[in-house]
Amino acid sequence: MKIAELLLPEFDIEMQSTRKVLERLPEEKFGWKPHAKSSSMGHLGSHVANLVTWANRAIEKDEHDVAPPGSTPGKMPEAATRAELLDLFDRNVAAARVAIAGASDAMLGEPWTFKIGAKVVFKLPRHMVIRSACMNHIVHHRAQLSVYLRLCDVPVPGIYGPTADEGLPQGRDDR
Repeated sequence: MKIAELLLPEFDIEMQSTRKVLERLPEEKFGWKPHAKSSSMGHLGSHVANLVTWANRAIEKDEHDVAPPGSTPGKMPEAATRAELLDLFDRNVAAARVAIAGASDAMLGEPWTFKIGAKVVFKLPRHMVIRSACMNHIVHHRAQLSVYLRLCDVPVPGIYGPTADEGLPQGRDDR
């Protein structure tokens, strides 16, 4: 089985779960932060929607530098509304899925480098970048957004099973 065929089912499941969380973000709370050092809900949601592009970057380029010497770092798009956020996420997921599906095993085994200026943060095989820097990173921030939802009294969707908001089947209490 090809590496892409192993990655895609997990990618699809994690992106479906992530979309369920993004669908719940209330626009009126996009500026809300749980703490002064935290990102706002809207910024964190946009970050999640943009993290999907790391799959494309890992496949299309040999490295990514978020602060290239002598130039201004690029800025990722930030959604102002839930509709914009979901559109950005859906477009990025579709493009990433196409990139992953078209990647050969040889390419996915090649090294990819993440830099901040001259500093190499990590150098990993591309398939590990897709799993770690893309999918696992999204899962991490999706969990943060789930806490944001709870703190704002917004029902939290089930991700790996039902939440306290959705309830468990009759007679079960596995929490």
